[in-house]
Amino acid sequence: MKDGESKSVLIRDARIVQPEGVASGKSLFVEAGRIARIAEESNQLRAEITKNFAGLTLYPGFVDMHIHGADGVDTLQATAADLRRVAKFLVTAGVTAWVPTLVPAPDIDYRRAVTAIEEAMLGQAKQQGDARILGVHYEGPFVNSAQCGALRTAYFKPFSKSTDIDDLPTPRDSSTVRMMTLAPEIDGGIRLVRELKERGWIPALGHTRAGIDVLDEAFAAGACHMTHFMNAMAPLHHRAPGPIAWGLIKDEVTCDIIADGIHLDPFVLRLLLRKKGPNRLALISDAIAAAGKGDGEYMIWGESIQVKEGRTRNAKGIIAGSVITMVEAVRMMLSVGASESEVAWMASTNPARLLAIDNDCGSIEEGKRADLVGLDSKGNVRLTMVGGTIVFDDESRGSADQ
Repeated sequence: MKDGESKSVLIRDARIVQPEGVASGKSLFVEAGRIARIAEESNQLRAEITKNFAGLTLYPGFVDMHIHGADGVDTLQATAADLRRVAKFLVTAGVTAWVPTLVPAPDIDYRRAVTAIEEAMLGQAKQQGDARILGVHYEGPFVNSAQCGALRTAYFKPFSKSTDIDDLPTPRDSSTVRMMTLAPEIDGGIRLVRELKERGWIPALGHTRAGIDVLDEAFAAGACHMTHFMNAMAPLHHRAPGPIAWGLIKDEVTCDIIADGIHLDPFVLRLLLRKKGPNRLALISDAIAAAGKGDGEYMIWGESIQVKEGRTRNAKGIIAGSVITMVEAVRMMLSVGASESEVAWMASTNPARLLAIDNDCGSIEEGKRADLVGLDSKGNVRLTMVGGTIVFDDESRGSADQ
C-alpha cells in the first residue's frame, strides 16, 4: 500500500480501548477516513484492506501538544520539509497529531518557524498521511526567569500591551491551535491570560512561582491548564503553597506531565495518577531534536545539550527537555499502574479535549476520525493510522494484510 492512499480498512479481532473500557474480539471498519462501525462480527463487512489484530490492542492515536522536535529536527529552526520528517518519525511512535512548540527566541526565529509550520500544514491538508500538525505552542516568552529551566532568559518579556500578542506570528488559518505557556505573576500576566482567552488561544500556566491568590486570578481569567506539571515550578513547601499545591487541589485544572521517569520519579507519577486522576492528566513528550538519535552532544537552542542514558543536560547541568516519545510515556504510565483506558485518556482524549478537537478525534467511537495506533503486548507500535490512512505498518512484528 502506498502512502497517502485512502482505502476502506477492516481490523479484525482487536482489543479496542474505548471510552467506556476495553472490548475484546471486536472488529473495526474504517471508511472515508472515519470509524464507520465497531462490531462483534465482521463476516458481513468487506474492505479493501483487512488486518488481523489478534493479540494486539487498538488505542486512539496519541496527541502530543508539547514537542520541540525529534529525529534531529528543532521546530525553531525547521523548514517545512524538516517538519514533515518529524511527522513521519512521530507516527512510528503512535502520534497522529502534534503541536510544534517554540522556546523564547528572537522575533526573526519565530517568524521563520511559523512560516515553516504554516507551509507544512498547507501541505498536509492537500495529502493525507503522517502525524497532523495542529498549530503552534509558544512556551514563553512571558514566563518567570526564576523558573527558567533550560529556556533562554535573554528572550523573556513582560506583557504590557495587546500588540505583544500581535507580534507573535501564528498560522493564518483561524481554526489552528494557538497555545501559550505563561507565568501569571509577571507584569501584566493576568491581563495576558484574559486577552489570550478572548482571542481563542489556550493559556497554560508554567515556568512559574505564582502564589495561590495570583493563580486563582489566572483561573478566573481563563487559565485552566498547567504545563509540564511540577517541572519548572516553585517546589512544594508546607508553609508556602504555590503552583504545585494549587494544581494538586484544584479539580477544575488539568495538568500535562513528562512521564519519562526522569522529570518525574515513577513514584510521583503514581501520586499524580491517584490524586489528579487520569481524566485530569495529559501526557506530553517535551521532546527536543535529539529524540530518536541516541546518546551524544547536540547543538540546540544555541547551546550544547548532552544526552546520556536518556537524560538531557545543558552546560549548567539543567534538564533540557526530554528524548522520549509518546509511546514511551504510555509504557511508563502502564508500568506504574495506569489501566489501558486511563492511558488512552491521558495520551489522546484529554489532549484532544484541551485543544478543542475532541469532537473529531481523541477516542475510538463511531463517526470520529480514524486516528488509531495498534500496540502489541510489550507496548511496541505495530500500526498507526491517520485519517483512515495506514501511515506506519510494522509487518516485521507479525502485522500483515490478510
